[in-house]
Amino acid sequence: MKNYTVILLTLFALIATAQTTRKYSNEFMNIGVDAAALGMSNAVVSQTADVNSGYWNPAGLVHLEDNQLALMHSSYFANIANYNYIAYGMPLDDRSAVGVSIIRFGVDDILDTTQLIDDQGNINYDRISTFSTADYGLTFSYARKLPLDGLNFGVNAKVIRRIIGDFASSWGFGLDAGIQFENKSGWKFGLMARDITTTYNAWSIDEDKFEQISGAIEGQNQELPETTEITIPKLEIGLSKQWVFNYDYSLTAAANLNVRFEENNDVFSSSLASINPALGFEFGYTDLVFLRGGVGNFQNELQIDNSENLTFQPNFGVGFKYKGFQIDYAFTDIGDQSAALYSNVFSLKIDFSIFR
Repeated sequence: MKNYTVILLTLFALIATAQTTRKYSNEFMNIGVDAAALGMSNAVVSQTADVNSGYWNPAGLVHLEDNQLALMHSSYFANIANYNYIAYGMPLDDRSAVGVSIIRFGVDDILDTTQLIDDQGNINYDRISTFSTADYGLTFSYARKLPLDGLNFGVNAKVIRRIIGDFASSWGFGLDAGIQFENKSGWKFGLMARDITTTYNAWSIDEDKFEQISGAIEGQNQELPETTEITIPKLEIGLSKQWVFNYDYSLTAAANLNVRFEENNDVFSSSLASINPALGFEFGYTDLVFLRGGVGNFQNELQIDNSENLTFQPNFGVGFKYKGFQIDYAFTDIGDQSAALYSNVFSLKIDFSIFR
């Protein structure tokens, strides 16, 4: 029974009880990329200005002066799940730029024990196989400077591919849009609207595979889950400013308001929307060494005595840049610090100007 339950949990954790509109569809696309941004608790919507802008706010791609490549790897849940990311961006001219990125978030080599017991009721370990669950996000980005000085916009076109072994798979499509504005005093403003078209996913379920596991728990999972889901839009609003001291030292302070149009445990929540703030800073020395920190994921957690306790997630990171190479590290996780294991995240960015 336990062996069948493992397969059921893997399958239905992602697609069971799927409704026409789901609050947490395609959540792997919200984890975040670039250790530099993660170290600042993702408070980078207003000031992102490199190849990783394709993820955080495509409007920031217009700041690219040459081609850039970014790589990131991280592991979550005690190395059970692996998150990999690669992105490439390039300027088209002095007013526009493009980018492309790929994200894979997956769990590999899961034991498939649905055939462990043969037709005679005998346990045969040779019948055990393995499978993987993986989510893929392919994003194409375009950014352009607008006639108003300091105002830029960008758009993303996303293709989502989700696979659960041979049990089920889906395709999804959606759009993001973002803007950035910097005034003459150096304050930067950013707005990122994710899934503005309500990203659509269509699932295909192998009915023969489902039939093999549908009776594992009596009276449960007797019908196929819904095969379509829609991801509701989300907004990220950012503000930041950088100060430079004695030419060698810099300090960037940033704040984000992350808005979901649903009620949850965020610190500000109503039936219309929930707002979760994030604060981050980056201290730099001679544009060579960076120290970063931030707090985010503020939650009102319900305690056993029905009282509420405010929790938050601290992050920190460091970075080193030399010529066209930048290596960043962040110590973070993908949820509340009391509920999930922290992870070490590394990322690499290469500016192709060093090869010119």
